[in-house]
Amino acid sequence: MIIGIPSEIKVQEHRVSMIPSSVGELTRRGHRVLVQKGAGVGASYPDDLYVAVGAEIVDSAEAVFAEAELIVKVKEPQASEVAMLNEQHTLFTYLHLAADQTLTETLVNSGCTAIAYETIEVNGRLPLLEPMSEIAGRMSSIVGSYHLAKHRGGRGTLLGGVPGVAPGRVLVIGGGTAGVNAARVATGIGADVSILEVDFDRMRFLDITMEGAHTVFSNEANLADLLPRVDLVIGAVLVPGAKAPKLITREMLRMMQPGSVFVDIAVDQGGCAETTRPTTHDDPTYVEEGVLHYCVANMPGAYARTATQALNNCTQRWTTMIADQGVSQACADRPELISGINCIKGQLTCGPVGEAHGMDSVDPSKLL
Repeated sequence: MIIGIPSEIKVQEHRVSMIPSSVGELTRRGHRVLVQKGAGVGASYPDDLYVAVGAEIVDSAEAVFAEAELIVKVKEPQASEVAMLNEQHTLFTYLHLAADQTLTETLVNSGCTAIAYETIEVNGRLPLLEPMSEIAGRMSSIVGSYHLAKHRGGRGTLLGGVPGVAPGRVLVIGGGTAGVNAARVATGIGADVSILEVDFDRMRFLDITMEGAHTVFSNEANLADLLPRVDLVIGAVLVPGAKAPKLITREMLRMMQPGSVFVDIAVDQGGCAETTRPTTHDDPTYVEEGVLHYCVANMPGAYARTATQALNNCTQRWTTMIADQGVSQACADRPELISGINCIKGQLTCGPVGEAHGMDSVDPSKLL
């Protein structure tokens, strides 16, 4: 198969979809790999490392899309990339379609087979999403702490406190992979951390493993009770493939202290607050109702090398399987891959995305 690796063009996105060792695995198996010139530079992987393992360097994204059958990316395709997709392509990347109806419609209309990392489910887990959730979770406490500084627009609260001064308070909404990692870093800083969660088994697990953090049952009353008393809120809510629920209303936000900080990890899925809107690493924050919002839609891109390596650890086996067998046979051997197919043959095949946009969807297994 011919596999294409284009440069990422989303603002301040420095990750690359495949590292040289992963490319080498494909070329050793007889596949042809086209890498756009400079695609790996942002993650400290220069072109010569790809050439050394048998890849071909091409000058443009157009050259990649023109020849490749399997396009492997990191972030959702931008408009110029969607325009180059057709029914001959299989696209393998993060898609987050529930947050973007225009992208959903244009991607479906392209006729390509689009497989989303974030909706591949294995034994109740989302293994291709987890490494980025871990990074975004850990980042959220770091950037939240930084933006609490007065010169960044925050309250001027040091989360860890000092002798004689109480630590800052952090509220993490959601006790999944991102939430646990956010809480772990926040407790490591020395903050007073509470985690809102709805699953009692998960709360018991967190209570045992997260020393220094408190678990609170997630409902509107408990959220409203906590918001006026915290310095940093981290939204770590996930409904696989679906739009994130709006748990924080504008009215709730007004309860928070001026200069408090809200970091929304769920922004890729539309965000968990009524006031959430996507930002970039170039311009990461804005203020609503006196609360500083950090809503960067590709947070792990800031730590491009670590994120690229972590992503490849999870995606390589799936990429290799698709390249070796094609989508239909790969799905036959590993039915979990079917859950990743968001559109195929001009039809939407992800139910939660269809519900988010009021669009019809079909079972992808019927189209393979």
